[in-house]
Amino acid sequence: MAHTAPRTHLRTRPRRTGRRHPLVATLMALPLAALLLVVFDGWETVAAQASSVGVMLGR
Repeated sequence: MAHTAPRTHLRTRPRRTGRRHPLVATLMALPLAALLLVVFDGWETVAAQASSVGVMLGR
């Protein structure tokens, strides 16, 4: 007799858990930093924005 139970193991991608590598996170944040630099005209504003985001994230 044929096995009629549904397959429980389908082709699924394994879920990646853990933290993103710091270099990848930096490369993702650089375009935003460059945009802030152009829009707000200055390193001081970019540094202030980055500092406030760091405080908000608890770093």
